[in-house]
Amino acid sequence: MQWYLHRMDINAAQNRRLGLFHSTVLNMIDMVGIGPFITMPIVIGLMGGMYIWAWVAGAVLSFVDAMIWSELGAAYPLAGGSYNFLKVAYGEKGPGKMMSFLYVWQTIIQAPLVAASAAIGFAQYFIYLVPMEVWQQKMVSGSVIILVTILLYRKIESIGKIGVMLWLGVVATLSWIIFGGIAHGNFMQPIFEFKNTFSINTIASFLFGQACVKTIYSYLGYYNVCHLGGEIKNPGKNIPRSMFISIFAIAILYLAMNISVTSVIPWQEIKAWQDAGTNNFVISTFIERLYGHTAAKAATVMVLWVALASLFAVMLGYSRVPFAAAQDGAFFKIFARLHPTKNFPHVSLLVLAAFAFVFSLLFRMGDVISGILAMRIMVQFIGQGVGLMMLRKRKGTDNLPFKMPLYPLPVILAILMWLFVFYATGLAIILSFAVVLVSGLIVYLVKAKINNEWPFETKLN
Repeated sequence: MQWYLHRMDINAAQNRRLGLFHSTVLNMIDMVGIGPFITMPIVIGLMGGMYIWAWVAGAVLSFVDAMIWSELGAAYPLAGGSYNFLKVAYGEKGPGKMMSFLYVWQTIIQAPLVAASAAIGFAQYFIYLVPMEVWQQKMVSGSVIILVTILLYRKIESIGKIGVMLWLGVVATLSWIIFGGIAHGNFMQPIFEFKNTFSINTIASFLFGQACVKTIYSYLGYYNVCHLGGEIKNPGKNIPRSMFISIFAIAILYLAMNISVTSVIPWQEIKAWQDAGTNNFVISTFIERLYGHTAAKAATVMVLWVALASLFAVMLGYSRVPFAAAQDGAFFKIFARLHPTKNFPHVSLLVLAAFAFVFSLLFRMGDVISGILAMRIMVQFIGQGVGLMMLRKRKGTDNLPFKMPLYPLPVILAILMWLFVFYATGLAIILSFAVVLVSGLIVYLVKAKINNEWPFETKLN
């Protein structure tokens, strides 16, 4: 197999309908979501006046890791993203079978967790508009999953248009927050205070604490374009570009949003709310102080729009992963089915949506965020980094559409940083990951034994 595969996903080359703009849009709405609005006060509560460092660190890790995704995504622009990367990197007839299977196995769990986090966050902010009991919040989060599934049940061309519409809502929401702080007149005050709050102990606690987990969670999604690789025009250029543009733009927006909010509501006040376990509606309170209660309700609706947009992008991208594996015969055949008229993997979408619906009813936001990271890190993020080094050694770099600068430094840094984050998720979450991993290994080994696949394959004389 050559570095740059010319096989087109979903059966035909003409299905590459998404250009750089649409790819970047889908990445950005996946990245923003409800995450920064929920995690911003949590990070301030944990980091105090050094909260800006947390968001900078999240951006740095994303940029470094995007080097790996860009090199692999440009070389293998196929539906399924990491499934294909791991399979080729570790050997299609060897350990790659197991690694790619484990990735799909954990995707069936972690992708619905991502969707559930957006739905749970949606319900939490919805309380600002309509006070509800816990069971009513669960009904709202479940209903959001159903709504997004209905929106995704259509052709890819229509999805690109819907994505742009949702992205406009994301940009409008963040712009209002940022320019509201600028118009208030104290936008630079948090920056002046920032230099006086530096603490080595706080930096150390960030690396090994929950602030690290929360900010990185808010950046996840920069690689969403890789899951749609088979539907991207000129993937050798557009896949890397869309990722780097997305990360840079979102980092600027996150930093500006944090500075804007703390220029109106001092970080000390937000930290006090977090310590007391009150007022998680910081954005709504921010707008209320500037423009009144009616405007705050409107801002809350826009935050809910952002959550809906992110959920849309997440379900779109991950629904292609089990589909790609099933097409290769490496996962249950039913996931390979395309809709008879709309030509999209509807079985995969519906299964992930069903799990997301259940998770949105069962779990809390904090557990979901940590679980999302723990499920991804070892097999997907670190696995891809090691796999890329193996590919370079085995195949060389002459035909790579994208080559990361300063190789292998970005790969080594990414692996070390992901190990820090994995440790920070906590023992209970790490044990949950171990359960998923071991169960996946057992299922794979049983399947491999039955099908005479690696490591049980026997050579014919």
